[in-house]
Amino acid sequence: MSRFSFSHVALEVPTLQASLENRSCGGYAAFEGWVRDHNEGQRVTHLEYEAFEELAVREGERIIAEACARFGVTNARCVHRVGDLALGAIAVWVGVSAPHRDEAFRACRYIIDEVKHRVPIWKKEHYVGGDSGWVNCERCATAPLAAHAQHDHDHDHDHHHARATVARSDYSRQIALREVGDDGQRRLRAARIGVVGAGGLGVPALQYLAGAGVGHLVVIDGDSLEPSNLHRQTWYALADCGHPKAELAAARIRALNPEVAVTAHHTKLDTRNALELLRDCDVVLDCTDNFTTKFALNDVAHALAKPVVFASVHQYEGQLQVVDPTRNGACLRCIWPQATRDGVVGNCAEAGVLGPVPGLLGTLQALETLKILLNLPGRLGDELLVVDALGVEVTRVRARRAAECTPGACVRSATANDAATAPTAAIDCSFQRLEPAVAAGYVVIDIRDADEVARQPLPHPAVRHVPMNELLSGRNLPNDARYLLVCARGVRSRGAAETLRDRGIAEVYSLRGGAQALV
Repeated sequence: MSRFSFSHVALEVPTLQASLENRSCGGYAAFEGWVRDHNEGQRVTHLEYEAFEELAVREGERIIAEACARFGVTNARCVHRVGDLALGAIAVWVGVSAPHRDEAFRACRYIIDEVKHRVPIWKKEHYVGGDSGWVNCERCATAPLAAHAQHDHDHDHDHHHARATVARSDYSRQIALREVGDDGQRRLRAARIGVVGAGGLGVPALQYLAGAGVGHLVVIDGDSLEPSNLHRQTWYALADCGHPKAELAAARIRALNPEVAVTAHHTKLDTRNALELLRDCDVVLDCTDNFTTKFALNDVAHALAKPVVFASVHQYEGQLQVVDPTRNGACLRCIWPQATRDGVVGNCAEAGVLGPVPGLLGTLQALETLKILLNLPGRLGDELLVVDALGVEVTRVRARRAAECTPGACVRSATANDAATAPTAAIDCSFQRLEPAVAAGYVVIDIRDADEVARQPLPHPAVRHVPMNELLSGRNLPNDARYLLVCARGVRSRGAAETLRDRGIAEVYSLRGGAQALV
């Protein structure tokens, strides 16, 4: 039995409900969309639906499968009417059975939102004085906002397709610019942009690219939303926490501009999948907060001969750089021949950040991307744009291409010994208390800043305090001891340990989970 189907006759709800009965389920939720007698101030007499059924059923089945996998429900069905419907008729029915009510509610809401947005269905509302003409329901629906709670047997008395008048994207304000015009808008519509990271940088970048009418956005992010993200990732809501950012961003893009195609990848980009995921993109935006991904994207730029727009944020400052092999400019490896270890420079979680700072840098990334697509003047070349948000100052710093690099190629591309990507064996150690570590012969070094140590001192008298900057600035550590580095969460300590191993100190380790892991 198909879990998504169309019906040319009136729906029999008891029969549909019975098809979902399962004694292992304690929760059941249903949605019914009814044909109402008015819309947009006009009196409705009846309603017609048509669908491209072969394509629609395939997409509908995908939606049901997504809901079952995402929310862990036992079964779900959706039936949509086609043909001529009288007032009060059920136009669409969704039912979900699940072990508990919460997942049933959320899956039901997810299915109806996605069906309204993604399934190719057309409607025509007949009024007393005429009709609406055939309207694509995808253009009428509000895109899903990621699985909100739904009441049992929720009857939508406002009709499940909200508008007879189709609102379409309007690019007139940017088309009015002499440098854009209709030709520029066509270039934007034909573009495919990859955005790696849907967080503090990615959110504003995606908003402005979608608003500008870029034809296809590819969103890559392996993280799920956390409450601590929301002060800078303001596209999302508290109710979205726990859901993949890539999928949340895709839903927001569809809501903002249904004309933009979007592909979401809930995965971490790395050297193994980067070329495949980004091969067809015209421009790539690095909106991540780790050096491993940044240097991987730098090498992707050279491998694919595609521009990459980089941004990074540290507390109240940010940097912007464009690596474009077709213009024979400098790349990340020209500036930093040895890729920086993750954790050596604090990310937002470690160092803190004010929300508008990544917002500002992400907006500049979108602007630079549009300049590339539209071939506008003032594009970044061999330079870093350094933004001081506290002083409201912008500085351009010259970035010179390495002398040994040839046009369009970087001789410092990643190798098996690259500091950012090379595997390091047995570097993390797990201890719940420091006493066993000291007893095992480790010299425990707390590399946190003084204010962090004051707030949460480590509970052992043998711990030495050496801030990370001091430790890595050239302080000599005897090579005949075994060291255990401790930071707040285990990120900085791992990066510092890897750096010290590169310098020849073999027996240096990182406490997994940092001070927060200690009991």
